[in-house]
Amino acid sequence: MFLVLGLIGLTWVSLEAGHLRAMLLLACASICGYIYQCPPFRLSYHGLGEPLCFAAFGPFATTGFYWLMGNNSSVNCLPLTGTVLCASLLVGFTTSLILFCSHFHQVEEETTVGKISPLVRLGTENGSSVVKVAITALYSLLLTFGLSRDLPSSCIILCLLTLPMGNRVVSFVDENHEDKRSIFMAKYYCVRLHALFGASLAAGLVIAKFVCKRYIPRLILA
Repeated sequence: MFLVLGLIGLTWVSLEAGHLRAMLLLACASICGYIYQCPPFRLSYHGLGEPLCFAAFGPFATTGFYWLMGNNSSVNCLPLTGTVLCASLLVGFTTSLILFCSHFHQVEEETTVGKISPLVRLGTENGSSVVKVAITALYSLLLTFGLSRDLPSSCIILCLLTLPMGNRVVSFVDENHEDKRSIFMAKYYCVRLHALFGASLAAGLVIAKFVCKRYIPRLILA
């Protein structure tokens, strides 16, 4: 009931403020969260939590909040650029990794209740290989977005500084995936990676904007 009332309130506010596009995306993010965990859907029991988490926190939420940054007069002027989309994909990627690693210490419990999570299907050893591939893919995507100039070089440099944390996630999962007492820490390492990577990504965007505003006009005048 409160979820429905909240969505009605957000829709009303968005219509008043002219942020309908943003609120539609945030509503989609909320729906992803609902069908992930709540009846009658409970798609988490079918191993669909990671895709839903990626969509909710990545493209839906990140793009929605980006559009919310506009005011009544400029919201229609905020374009959906490659930079926004690339940033949202990276945010969704690191968020989904947290959820994936949270299953390592719960395989037995999830099997008992019939929850077919990715780790129940794969096993912890194969799961540790997935984490390694995921971290490699994360930084490969980062470099690809940099080479395509969808993300500024400041983002690439700062995000690459989080490589030691990414390597820590991989090594910890690889060494402890069979140790139920220790492996629960994997999700917390993923949280740290998510926070550091996201902060570096945001700082890189701010730096790029500052440099463009302050120095490029001077160079043109010179």
